[in-house]
Amino acid sequence: MNELDVKGLSCPLPILRTRALLNTLAVGDEVKVYVTDPASVIDFRHFCNITSNELLGYEQKDGVFIYHIRRGE
Repeated sequence: MNELDVKGLSCPLPILRTRALLNTLAVGDEVKVYVTDPASVIDFRHFCNITSNELLGYEQKDGVFIYHIRRGE
């Protein structure tokens, strides 16, 4: 499982860095992204809705949002 820590960054940087990492992965690979920007909930849902990537789920722990995303085709 790949991990990306973008804590402390504001949108759109978490999405841009996630997209860049996903572009290096094979279809079906998964990434866990750690984000502190509260607006990221809307941004990551939208990002996955308009791309072939799948938001498997997310959780919030101690002010950090953790997104689980699978690389699409």
